[in-house]
Amino acid sequence: MQNAAATAARVGAKTSKGRSATSAVFAGLAVVGFSVAILAPAGLAMSAPEPAHASVTTAYALAARDAQNITVSVHGVTSKPQTRDAFDVYVTPKPTPTPEPVVASTSDSSSSDSGSSDPAPLFYSGGGAPAEWMAAAGIASSDWGYVDYIVSRESGWNPNATNSSSGACGLVQALPCSKVPGNGYDPVDNLRWGNGYAVGRYGSWAAAQAFWAANNWW
Repeated sequence: MQNAAATAARVGAKTSKGRSATSAVFAGLAVVGFSVAILAPAGLAMSAPEPAHASVTTAYALAARDAQNITVSVHGVTSKPQTRDAFDVYVTPKPTPTPEPVVASTSDSSSSDSGSSDPAPLFYSGGGAPAEWMAAAGIASSDWGYVDYIVSRESGWNPNATNSSSGACGLVQALPCSKVPGNGYDPVDNLRWGNGYAVGRYGSWAAAQAFWAANNWW
């Protein structure tokens, strides 16, 4: 009887241990299932692709979309590209004051009718070069460097150069222009007068050039 009771006790103990192990297994599975149920939505949310950001429409984008390339064409006229590399500046000259009318007496009118004013000098339209003009004017070749220094600054070797304010004319800017025998705009006549002016006033072309360099005029 004692052996049977001991055996029954051992069987009961084993059965209890088996039930405890089974209960532990089911409890573990329940915990795992509960964890999966909690973490699954978060995992799906993390793995879901992010929604595409909506494009932002800026003021620049609207202006670029609404911009139009307008080309105006006229029938029968071929458009040409416009050059923008350089431009000219035009300065409006000061208006010339209108002289007041002068009432002349009878004697003055009769005398003016008998006389005539000198014609204005004509602009030079011939050819030639500075060396040819200086030689024709009788200027020594040893002085050509001094002449070139002065003439380059006075007129840029333009026979028709005119000072609008003083009336000086020609290559050496003779003042007044009427002093030049012949035509003040003729380069040979102008240089011939300039040669006499340089030697008569300064003693030589070298001295005239030195004066010009120191004073910017002669």
